[in-house]
Amino acid sequence: MEFIALLSSGKGTWGQVIGLINRGQWDKIIIITSDFFRSTISKFNFDKELEIIAVDFDKSIEDTIKQIRENLKDKIQGTEVALSIASGKGKEHMALISALLQLPVGIKFVILTKEGIIKL
Repeated sequence: MEFIALLSSGKGTWGQVIGLINRGQWDKIIIITSDFFRSTISKFNFDKELEIIAVDFDKSIEDTIKQIRENLKDKIQGTEVALSIASGKGKEHMALISALLQLPVGIKFVILTKEGIIKL
């Protein structure tokens, strides 16, 4: 299963996403972020390969959805993805979820807890 995460603003939210990346057994890891945060992500050392997609979240929500959808359309092999929206803002969440549903692909929300990864 592919793991897709929004990595954006929000104090303490990057730890949740990084934990999911490092502890999950994913077929592919795709990070949706802005150009600003893209350079920050490259400073982390991951033992897994990441695909980073930079999106301009300052555009209209319709344009943002289109940009995400176009970047994801050939990258998802299955019918369902694991999704983390622990990081980011409402508009970013709505754009990402809408783009995924328009592909179409099913969504399993995932969180990291003390007990491990939980799929909701």
